[in-house]
Amino acid sequence: MSGVWIQHSVIFSLKHAEGSDEEQRFLEDGRTILSAIPVVRDFEVYLQVSPKNDYRFGFSMVFESNEDYEAYNVHPMHVKFVEERWVPEVEKFLEIDYQKHVTVV
Repeated sequence: MSGVWIQHSVIFSLKHAEGSDEEQRFLEDGRTILSAIPVVRDFEVYLQVSPKNDYRFGFSMVFESNEDYEAYNVHPMHVKFVEERWVPEVEKFLEIDYQKHVTVV
């Protein structure tokens, strides 16, 4: 991957009971729907294990450019997932977007 890329991460907790079918379905649907958006690369679902915060899961993905990241944000599949699944099912979240830090010498 060349140029400016963005690693988009979100850690979150769901309103569903831990270990429930609803919890598993949300994670599976998130992976299936969001990773199918053409500009999404390296989509991963994580279980957050640090005792330093109380979020439970993470989604992470990479975009090859700012334009790809913006295309993702307005893509109909992403918008629909946010409106129909994320808003009603996510209790709390923290979004983090990274770019590789380049130090000028």
